[in-house]
Amino acid sequence: MTFQQISRDSIFKGRVFDIERVQVRLPDERAAYYEMVTHPGAVSIVPVDESGRILFVRQFRPAAWQEVLELPAGTLEKGEDPQECAIRELREETGMSAHKLEKLGAFYLAPGYSSEYLHMFLARDLFKAPLEADSDEFLNVEAIDVAKAYEMARQGVFKDGKSLAGLFLAEPLIR
Repeated sequence: MTFQQISRDSIFKGRVFDIERVQVRLPDERAAYYEMVTHPGAVSIVPVDESGRILFVRQFRPAAWQEVLELPAGTLEKGEDPQECAIRELREETGMSAHKLEKLGAFYLAPGYSSEYLHMFLARDLFKAPLEADSDEFLNVEAIDVAKAYEMARQGVFKDGKSLAGLFLAEPLIR
């Protein structure tokens, strides 16, 4: 199958992502339009402390209009290495850093409409190393026993897809 880009126009330029309208020539020669979120990529971290607990953050998410319990995560800055971003976000969101950081994988979050590509890490051997949180972030850290976190995941407590993916990618390494 061959798809060919005909045009690409900016609809919106935002702080974290942009929205573009892309016209594509389809394999049957017809043209179609798609709206696409262009995102610089992100990281998420499964931080496990010395007591066998996973550190989660609870924060208000406007798109869900509720507080969401999720793994620490953040957006890559232009040209930033995903591993460096993971350490920075871990420090900003939990006040901890890690002596051991292992990449678990990477994946598109919603490739039907977004270019956001997320890099997932497992962080162990944590130590205190706080960085100032982003000025618009108000979050609380919650440490949950590994077994309890997986029970919560299976019960549908976590509503955040990246957190579910991170938990299940890390499961063979932390259980």
